[in-house]
Amino acid sequence: MRVADVGEFGLIERVTSRLTYGPATLLGPGDDAAVIAAPDARVAASTDVLVEGRHFRRDWGSARDIGHRAAAANLADIAAMGGTPTALLVALCMPPELEQSWAEELADGLAAEAATVGASVVGGDMSSSPTLTIAVTALGDLGGRPPVTRSGARPGDVLALAGRTGYAAAGLTVLSRGFRTPRLLVEAYRRPEVPYAAGPQAAGLGATSMIDVSDGLVADLGHVARASGVAIDVRRDAFEVPPQMRDAAQALGADPYAWMLGGGEDHALAATFPPGVDLPPPWRPIGLVAAGSGVTVDGKPYTGSAGWDHFR
Repeated sequence: MRVADVGEFGLIERVTSRLTYGPATLLGPGDDAAVIAAPDARVAASTDVLVEGRHFRRDWGSARDIGHRAAAANLADIAAMGGTPTALLVALCMPPELEQSWAEELADGLAAEAATVGASVVGGDMSSSPTLTIAVTALGDLGGRPPVTRSGARPGDVLALAGRTGYAAAGLTVLSRGFRTPRLLVEAYRRPEVPYAAGPQAAGLGATSMIDVSDGLVADLGHVARASGVAIDVRRDAFEVPPQMRDAAQALGADPYAWMLGGGEDHALAATFPPGVDLPPPWRPIGLVAAGSGVTVDGKPYTGSAGWDHFR
């Protein structure tokens, strides 16, 4: 069946019947608005949009995969502020001929990714559109701590990373060349493994700045450097290239470090910490903050692609 066959409200009923709700959800779908508990009296909020053909392709992943990716992009932003995600709001614009089951499986993926952090899909909107578009808003709780912003890095701080970079970019390259292996890389593109708990952990450790690596490590660290008025240097030897990535790079004529330094969508967290902080896993040092401006790699300007820019 197509979504046109069940209609807007029929599809809403089918989707919402598949959802479950965490403890922060005081009132879920069914009214004009959901009600979410905010014990901190502040709400962290972030929005991302995914457009078919620009951010995803249905032949490169299942609807459930795309749901995981859409949720992860927003949940990671909350974690990067040092917060714990509590809820997602989802707007879905779709062609009437889209299969009803595809929309239901998308909802399953969104809900499953949210559930990994105890959050819930609590509402949203649906509309007809010639282009399949998914817009997700995430809400989160700061737990009584100040938000960890991009503007607090100071000279002498240690740059650290939680999670992995380059895997999703390598998977995207593999898929764009018409291949489906190595599975490690393709699955990293389809469903990023985000270290959500590392965000609140970093806040508790006294992180001075933090960012979700969504567009590329060098590009996103550039945002931190500009906001903080500092220079950031990344050590290339801090990154271990897995055999699958090395083999794929050799087969495709690519540089694996270009994926690791300039590739996005793994949603690792990069943060700066005062010197002397004992960094527990999954955090690992990858560079230093100094006086100056911009981002360098091994003390030199980075000449590769720093990351994704939607309007270039």
